[in-house]
Amino acid sequence: MECVLREWREDDVKDLAYMMNNKNIQDNLRDGIPYPYTQQDAAAFIEKMMTRDKNKLFAFAIEAEGRLVGSISVSRMDNVHSRTGEMGYYIGQDFWNKGYGSSAARQIVQYIFDNTDIIRVFADPYAYNAASCKALEKAGFTFEGLLRKNAFKNGRFVDMKMYAVIKE
Repeated sequence: MECVLREWREDDVKDLAYMMNNKNIQDNLRDGIPYPYTQQDAAAFIEKMMTRDKNKLFAFAIEAEGRLVGSISVSRMDNVHSRTGEMGYYIGQDFWNKGYGSSAARQIVQYIFDNTDIIRVFADPYAYNAASCKALEKAGFTFEGLLRKNAFKNGRFVDMKMYAVIKE
């Protein structure tokens, strides 16, 4: 299914707090996100997204079915990697397996390639997150390799998979 990428809005607070106050979502994200996740946490995140440096962080809410269903962003890397962007995203559990992740990934890559000088976008999901890997493949990302024991998550070392798409 298709979704729409849009700017974050203050009225996203309640839906974002509900979506992120979910261990199943947080187990697939990097550490540093509060759990439990409150409306105050959501308001702080949205404020940060609304005041971000729009030349370094390209961040969008994902909307479908008339509701907030997730978040996606690309962060410009620096130094010799300044023409590379790292993509991160999540879809609320109520909206899993509907194709929103791959749709959002395709859309943000197109946005990045059309509006910036970034020529490579990568994502490195945990290897155990098969749904995310599948979404990236459906969005046109190429699997580049396995990063063995690349992260320490939930008390154990985990592998990550490197995916990327290149502007031709």
